[in-house]
Amino acid sequence: MDADTATFEVAVIGRSRERPIVVDFWADWCGPCHQLTPVLERAADEHDVELVKVDIDANPDLAQRYGVNGIPAVKAFRNGHVVAEFVGARPPAAVEQFFEQLTAPSEVAGLLEQLGLTDVAEAVEQGDHERALARLLEEAEMAHDPDRRELLRRTMVALFAELGQENPLVVEYRRRLARALY
Repeated sequence: MDADTATFEVAVIGRSRERPIVVDFWADWCGPCHQLTPVLERAADEHDVELVKVDIDANPDLAQRYGVNGIPAVKAFRNGHVVAEFVGARPPAAVEQFFEQLTAPSEVAGLLEQLGLTDVAEAVEQGDHERALARLLEEAEMAHDPDRRELLRRTMVALFAELGQENPLVVEYRRRLARALY
């Protein structure tokens, strides 16, 4: 699927709240872009991930907005934010690894199960990440057992990774977690 400035918000940002979306920022004159396209298409099909292509020449505002300084630039979106990316043509094995990491089962669910925090698991399932992070931080601040504090920290860090480093909640709660623990 191709996206442009007019369709990007729905095709990528909106859809990434339902499933991972990989965006290939490319240009027609770019040889490495043409080499990478079939590799991305094959990996997207194999992993049931939606691949969206954005021509940077036709959409320079999107390229600027997402910090595209070289192409091909591949960015994975989840929950409206970039969660992983790479620049340049990659061999099929590296692209495969990128897609495998993107579609790997959530580490957060297993950590929450270990912690016994069903209310936090429900918040995550419902997409209420702010409530989940607030609750995890509250638990971390109250925990006296160092092993439990570490497990809570790991859980929050895993949730940060799923949400993407640029997510405003991640920025806020990473700072709050550091203050609470150190």
